[in-house]
Amino acid sequence: MAKVRQRAQKQRSRAKGFGHQNDHPNGPRQLDLAVNHGQESEPAIAPASHALRGADLSYKNLEGVDFSEANLSTANLAHACLVNATLIQAELINATLNGANLAAANLSHANLIGSDLKHANLQSADLSHTNLIGTELYRANLRHADLSHSDLRRADLSEAILLNADLTQVNLSGATLHRTEMSNSHLHQVNFQRANLTHVHLCGAYLNSADFQDANLARADLRFAKLRKASFVGANLTGATLRNSDLCRADLRYANLAGANLSGANLMGANLIGANLTGTNLEDATLKNAQLPEGFF
Repeated sequence: MAKVRQRAQKQRSRAKGFGHQNDHPNGPRQLDLAVNHGQESEPAIAPASHALRGADLSYKNLEGVDFSEANLSTANLAHACLVNATLIQAELINATLNGANLAAANLSHANLIGSDLKHANLQSADLSHTNLIGTELYRANLRHADLSHSDLRRADLSEAILLNADLTQVNLSGATLHRTEMSNSHLHQVNFQRANLTHVHLCGAYLNSADFQDANLARADLRFAKLRKASFVGANLTGATLRNSDLCRADLRYANLAGANLSGANLMGANLIGANLTGTNLEDATLKNAQLPEGFF
């Protein structure tokens, strides 16, 4: 069986074809992967495709390696260095990637269902169109990451950092985003239905047409957020801060806004029928053409 050795002087190695190794003219391929042990690097041979499933690649230096279409399901990549790695359409179901460095990695269209990415560094990574259902992303670094069109249903992003990230049309229904930092992020048309967003930071975020139906946003920070045509039907916004936010034509029917701060908010044309406004601060808020609860004022 032929072996392809990663040369020390090269920044990028190839593992492409792992997903279809039987079609390769020379049969299944292997790749030597450099592992950093202090001052010296020793080659660690990673068998081709089928043997990568469940493989132990923890703490290994895989910088720049191309794992496109590779099957790494249940593999252990904890604390591995995957900076600038290519994992397009890779299978990473139930893989362990906690503490891994995936900065600027390309994981577009990859399958990461149930994977463990706690404390992982995904800064500037491409996670567009990626399947992340049920993934663990607790305290992960996703600054400037592209997660557009990805599926994050039931994922745990508690205390993760998504500053300036792109989450356009992402599905986060049933996800946990407790104390998640998402300020200034792009979340246009995101599905947050039934999500836990308690104490989330969405200051200045772009959330036009987002769906927060039945979501828990207790004590969420939504100052200066762009929420035009957003839906908060039945949502819990108790104690939330929406100061100076833009809620023009937002749907807030039956939302619980008790103790919320909407001072200076734009509620022009918003629907608040059935909403709980007990103790809500509406000082200097724009209520032109807004539909208010019966008996309000």
